[in-house]
Amino acid sequence: MKPAYILTLSCPDRLGLVHAVSGFLAERGGNIEEAAQYNDMDTGLFFMRVQFACAQLPHEELKTQLATFAMPYQMRWRLHARAEPMRTVIMVSKEGHCLNDLLFRWKSGLLPLDIRAIISNHREFYQLAASYNVPFHYFAVNAANKPQVEAKQHDIIQSEAAELVILARYMQVLSDDLCRKLSGSAINIHHSFLPSFKGAKPYCQAHDRGVKLIGATAHYVTAELDEGPIIEQDVARVDHSKTVEDLTTLGRDTESQVLARAVKWHSEHRVLLNGHKTVIFK
Repeated sequence: MKPAYILTLSCPDRLGLVHAVSGFLAERGGNIEEAAQYNDMDTGLFFMRVQFACAQLPHEELKTQLATFAMPYQMRWRLHARAEPMRTVIMVSKEGHCLNDLLFRWKSGLLPLDIRAIISNHREFYQLAASYNVPFHYFAVNAANKPQVEAKQHDIIQSEAAELVILARYMQVLSDDLCRKLSGSAINIHHSFLPSFKGAKPYCQAHDRGVKLIGATAHYVTAELDEGPIIEQDVARVDHSKTVEDLTTLGRDTESQVLARAVKWHSEHRVLLNGHKTVIFK
């Protein structure tokens, strides 16, 4: 079976880019299996994702030739071996619905991940982690020790060579420094009531206001709290008959599904950053 790759790229738009990319691959024995592209008329940028098989060149040589090819087009590009699952670290606090959902999907073969570790500021889920044979790292976090704890957490992420960090309801605000270190490789999930219902018990606040929609947002982590580029969102309708418990249950289900979709698309290299937005080739 031929080695399979995924090439993602973006560059200033110009005539003949699709032809140039497909021609480059064809000249090296690359057989395109899936391709998608998008022209952003507002920014003048071109985005492309190509899945292809190629046995003619080894991975490193292909990357070397791609670098030469991409230069005159000012391309930002990445080449991924399709068979390699994405090395991942999950961070969680006391709400485990997203963690449990991700672990189940991973073990069921529904997410192309290699979950290397779970980091938490609470002890609740060490048994869940053990049941999936995933190392569990507990760090009590407070204002005084936060810089030291984040340094240890980042050491774990680096030692596992993690390409993705998932904040699966991790309820500590990451420092600007850690956000910069994880730029483009950390995904967060939260309810979609922001900025209306901040702080504790958002579903109680929403119930008191009689909301008719609840939802969830998955986005990349940035130093601007909960304002990173959005990957996925969804909503569920509710009415006057729903209790706070109903809203909370629906909200948790929505959060789990939205986060799972965002993680799947990211781990399949379907998400490209476009300034403060994302381009997603589903």
